Amino acid sequence: MAGGITDTGELYSPYVGLVYMFNLIVGTGALTMPKAFATAGWLVSLVLLMFLGFMSYMTTTFVVEAMAAANAQLRWKRMEKRKDDEDEDSSSGVSDSDVLLQDGYERAETRPILSVQRRGSANIFEITERVEMGQMASMFFNKVGVNLFYFCIIIYLYGDLAIYAAAVPVSLMQVTCSVTGNHSCSVGDSTKYNDTDKCWGPIRRIDAYRLYLAAFTLLLGPFTFFNVQKTKYLQIMTSLMRWIAFILMIILALIRISRGQAEGHPSMAQLSGIRNLFGVCVYSFMCQHSLPSLITPISKKKHVNKLVLLDYILILAFYSLLSFTAIYCFRNDTLMDMYTLNFTNCEIINVAFIRYFLGLFPVFTISTNFPIIAVTLRNNWKTLFHREGGTYPWVVDRIVFPAITLIPPVLVAFCTHDLESLVGITGAYAGNGIQYLIPAFLAYCSRKDTQLVFGSGTVNKHLSPFRHSFWIVFVLIWGFSCFVFVTANIVLSESKL
Repeated sequence: MAGGITDTGELYSPYVGLVYMFNLIVGTGALTMPKAFATAGWLVSLVLLMFLGFMSYMTTTFVVEAMAAANAQLRWKRMEKRKDDEDEDSSSGVSDSDVLLQDGYERAETRPILSVQRRGSANIFEITERVEMGQMASMFFNKVGVNLFYFCIIIYLYGDLAIYAAAVPVSLMQVTCSVTGNHSCSVGDSTKYNDTDKCWGPIRRIDAYRLYLAAFTLLLGPFTFFNVQKTKYLQIMTSLMRWIAFILMIILALIRISRGQAEGHPSMAQLSGIRNLFGVCVYSFMCQHSLPSLITPISKKKHVNKLVLLDYILILAFYSLLSFTAIYCFRNDTLMDMYTLNFTNCEIINVAFIRYFLGLFPVFTISTNFPIIAVTLRNNWKTLFHREGGTYPWVVDRIVFPAITLIPPVLVAFCTHDLESLVGITGAYAGNGIQYLIPAFLAYCSRKDTQLVFGSGTVNKHLSPFRHSFWIVFVLIWGFSCFVFVTANIVLSESKL
């Protein structure tokens, strides 16, 4: 994420890439979606979910197009350098270096564009090198744009870490307090408890949460100071656990509904819940920042946009199934921020192993991702302040950057464990920028730069289906409007308190 060009990695088929993208998108955000559906109403939620899924698909095609343009730029610069070297070696020592890169992409026009195109061939836009979003921002944006990009990605990653830091202790608190406290296998009409309720003797639930948060920080926080990598087998294990958990929740909810034990009576629309629903949906469709790692290793990219569309349709159907079974199975006031916690009660499921597996599911999957996201955030901080040729002192590199990465999200998690709000705010602000604004600007700037370098007649083979400039303007207006709407909604909500 820091913005360099990295190894592509082992190639895989388009359908394997489809599965990887599905696994990336369907994550923590999906667990908070049922509660958001319940608070906003099923009709409003379904319409907004479909619309935001469409918007996310559009900006995904924008990022793929920008990746192809970035590959073409890199390939073109190498060809120019090779041509200049050949000219210098072959004759008079007079360089034919008539293309100047100044301040990003100001170029002289002394070399015919058509010759560059002929030497580049039709495959110049083939996506063969992994160019991360930070690198694309450096290629197509000016200095202000690059800094804004890193600011946005850093805020998003902070939100991600705060959500993870809260989700694990919440799950542990819910499961262990139910087991050791007075709520074990209760048959009450609610699975929600107050933070001031007793957990173990004099220890309140909020105290247990903060103890778990401290243990979580002490166990996983040190990984922020080192380099970690997600192994292939760890990814397989967490993906398998995620699928088992989601399928179990859907099946259990359907069984409960079929037996006439459903308690949910969701309303059609509640406008007060739209703000959080918007943030949750944006967060739940987030994949744009990881597209270079997913798309580049795909062996055949001819129909990549169609495969991505299929992925979004499947994800939309999955989210709808998960959320609708939840809101009709459980009453609105009993739906938990973390949906898995609804299945920790014996009234819902009397098989202890399944109950503990679902209750602790976020602990296993989120704990494996936390160090990786923390290292990604730390590297983005380093890249943002890095100066060409400069190095950081040891204390700054090994202590300061990891500390500013770890401390803020832990403090946020210490102050609140309202996961719905954390996901909603992260998605509505930083997620909005990453999912809408940055891809739209990347598409606009990459198209402009491609025309400047290769001529107006050159066609990017991975050009987005939404190639008309209207769509870029539409996404930008939508993104900025969402900022205004969410902010106004928060201000109005606070003023009523």
